[in-house]
Amino acid sequence: MSSGYLIRETGGNLRRNLAMTVAAVITMFVSLAAAGGVLIMRQAIHEQAVQWRGGVQVAIFLNPSVSPSEVKAVGKLLAEDRASGTGAVGAGAGLVKKYFYVDKTEAYHEFKIIFGGDPQLVRVMSPAQMPPSYRVVPRSPSDVTTVGDQFRGQPGVFRVAYAAQAIQSLENRFRTLSEIAVILAVGVMIGAVALIVNTIQLAIFARRREVAVMKLVGATNWFIRVPFMLEGLVDGVLGALLAFLPIYFARRSIASFVGSESLAPQRLYVPAHDAIVTGLVMLLVGAAVGAIGSAFAVRRFLRV
Repeated sequence: MSSGYLIRETGGNLRRNLAMTVAAVITMFVSLAAAGGVLIMRQAIHEQAVQWRGGVQVAIFLNPSVSPSEVKAVGKLLAEDRASGTGAVGAGAGLVKKYFYVDKTEAYHEFKIIFGGDPQLVRVMSPAQMPPSYRVVPRSPSDVTTVGDQFRGQPGVFRVAYAAQAIQSLENRFRTLSEIAVILAVGVMIGAVALIVNTIQLAIFARRREVAVMKLVGATNWFIRVPFMLEGLVDGVLGALLAFLPIYFARRSIASFVGSESLAPQRLYVPAHDAIVTGLVMLLVGAAVGAIGSAFAVRRFLRV
């Protein structure tokens, strides 16, 4: 099967059914835009929750000017609690499963991720101004408050933060928005598939005698099927590309729908490279839906 044949057949089908093709592309665009919006919001939360990765539930932030002895003292309490479990930290002893230290350089790296949407703020800050911290994973989620209370007021400790308090409101709001968007995306995607199937069926119905002759002279099912699948793939890819453009350039506005008061005093932000990954996912989904829908539409006409 030559590439010239594929291009001619696909292009001819698209021209003959231009109105249906446009309708299918627009429907695919709406569906993938809704799905892409959900992915963008999820990526924004993931970026803002950088401090809570690896199962961390408690963050013990130290003063930017904390002394080495104070850093060591807090670390010693954590180490004794984890190792012995016999009362090193007091009433909450033995509750620390694991912990790790985040120095000023690592804290600045996190700061750049969280405040990536405000380059001016990132430029005026420096690693020396960042508060180092200990990130703690309790043995049980129910021990979070008990563990944190042991370090509140310790020399050198600026504040103790909890993951549940930091991300719960974001997750709740995201869950509501995502449910609405997913329902919309699924509903419109069904419409897009129906339109693509109908478009391919119209195209192949108009050429049903030609298809029958091709079968009689020995053409394989795939020889007949592939140009129509390519037509559906083009519909899906065009819809994905059209959906990606507004998603990419409006990613800050989309991310801000979730809200950001729980994590940072600014709107949530999604870096360009993460948005591009979302675009690639949308492209793959659009291409797969278009090609599979077309293959389904062609199947009934190959029974000659």
